[in-house]
Amino acid sequence: MALAIMLFSFSSCSDFLDRDPDTILSEDEVFGDAIMIKSVLSNFYGRITWGQHIDDTYLYTILDEASKSDGGPDNRQEFENDRWRVYDYTLLRNLNQFLKGVRASTVLDDKTRDQLEGEARFIRAWLYFNMVRGMGGMPIVGDEVFDYTPGMDITTMQYPRSTEADLYEYIISECEAIKNILPTEPSVNAARATKWAALMLKARAAVYAGSIANYNNKMSAPIQTPGGEVGIPANLAKGFYETALLAAEEVINSGQYELQLSKPDDRGRNFYEALSVKENNKEVIWARDYKYPGQTNGFTQANIPPSHAEDIDRAYAGPILNLVEDFEYIDDRDGQIRIKDAAGNYVYYNNPEDAFANKDPRLWGSIIYPGADFKGSPVVLQAGQKYWENNEWKTLTSDPGRRDANDILITSVNGPNMTNDQFINKSGFFFRKFLDETPSASTRGRRSEMWFPRFRFAEAVLIAAEASLELGESGKALNYINMVRGRAGIQNLESITFDDIVRERRTEFAFEDHRYWDLKRWRLAHTVWNGIQDDPKAQQWGLFPYLINQPGNENHAKWVFEKVKIHMSPYPRYFQMRNYYNFIDQGWINNNPKLVKNPYQ
Repeated sequence: MALAIMLFSFSSCSDFLDRDPDTILSEDEVFGDAIMIKSVLSNFYGRITWGQHIDDTYLYTILDEASKSDGGPDNRQEFENDRWRVYDYTLLRNLNQFLKGVRASTVLDDKTRDQLEGEARFIRAWLYFNMVRGMGGMPIVGDEVFDYTPGMDITTMQYPRSTEADLYEYIISECEAIKNILPTEPSVNAARATKWAALMLKARAAVYAGSIANYNNKMSAPIQTPGGEVGIPANLAKGFYETALLAAEEVINSGQYELQLSKPDDRGRNFYEALSVKENNKEVIWARDYKYPGQTNGFTQANIPPSHAEDIDRAYAGPILNLVEDFEYIDDRDGQIRIKDAAGNYVYYNNPEDAFANKDPRLWGSIIYPGADFKGSPVVLQAGQKYWENNEWKTLTSDPGRRDANDILITSVNGPNMTNDQFINKSGFFFRKFLDETPSASTRGRRSEMWFPRFRFAEAVLIAAEASLELGESGKALNYINMVRGRAGIQNLESITFDDIVRERRTEFAFEDHRYWDLKRWRLAHTVWNGIQDDPKAQQWGLFPYLINQPGNENHAKWVFEKVKIHMSPYPRYFQMRNYYNFIDQGWINNNPKLVKNPYQ
């Protein structure tokens, strides 16, 4: 049987991932050639990008992290029944074909054979993880490669769904089985699986399973199916948390990675580089890598501020105030921006960036706020001017970039504004995390080589903090969470609660495909995204800066801010109970009647 190897052309900075197969060969031809075998494995790495990622900016506007700025309003309110659903048994079959061929190949030495097997099984475990976090238990087919011939009994290929607990256990067991046949040294640009990536997947799967066993069963009506395809028994929570803690601590104690602190005198820049600069990186464990030419991404091209754009694209989306205010101040845990005083009067700032002074430095490393630098020059965000008339402040706005008769800017070329214009910000903030500072990275002809980290050291530390807390080891949990806060440059906590874990993960992992899954596994999604109009969390909010233009007034040339409901997102996000698990497609059931539906279908 032929093995199609031109399924996805994937390139990376490592020579291994530069393979470019361009034909369909027989299995004998593939597995008789060591180079071709590695090409097939490279192909698999290119087929596993799911959830939020920097190849699709729109995915960031769905939650409470960013809003759309491009074109007309996004009328989204509810979540789809197949949002980020993964069901790829074709890839699973290809991986099992690969494993069968590698094990029988005579052109590989034992060490290479073991490593390639470990990587393929890691990718398979990653695939199962992406399925289970969306749908619950799904069929586990092991190493089976199903070959259909006319007239055969197809019921032998119809597997029932596993329980949710069993699928998490399978992922965990696979990671444990392969960790010692995978390399211990980091791969080039973290593009290939290592022992530490396997341990991170084990830790993440275990803490997800522990959370579901814990919090699902604390709901007034736990979400479950009679056969356990959805829902994990509460008595399994402790074991999963213990597994998560042990796996995370194995990574922490390995000495291979660290909470990168190469610029202790500039914690914001340090945080940006720990996630966004590949060279000499000590933080990122496994990433989706990109390499020019062939494989680049358009995140920088789509989201660069207009004032810094190198091509016609810019300002597709922007982070929102909801996220910005979850970043604490260095010495004050209340992260709300001071907009008005107790009497309802504006708080005046000499410069717009002063409103963000003493904020958690991770804010600077994640988000470009008004007046912050990007590539060595400030990003001016100005919605308009304020002037005093008839005993009240009034507002003057203009087309982007226009100046008044005295040559004073009215509305910045960057925005923000409340129009449907393309290429102008609507939230008051731009992305910084994963925005590439490399020259020409925002052009259509080149685009960006920025990577997208899937596992990094800070996650190991925060998994350890969470698991320790859930196991009643609050002292250990406090130590771990303060490691992350200490690297960030904010005050240590003296005690720790579950809410501290929620908030720390929110700010540490913004835009890294954690928020949606975290709120789901903790059974918080329906309380945060409650569908209530103008709710402080479910609604998307922006922050508009204005220049005071009133000569003779003591506040002339100062800055004020207004909190605004982002007109590009008129409706609050509404996560319903049915959204905790993706629906099982009827077509799948038609092909395999042993599949049972999920709750609320």
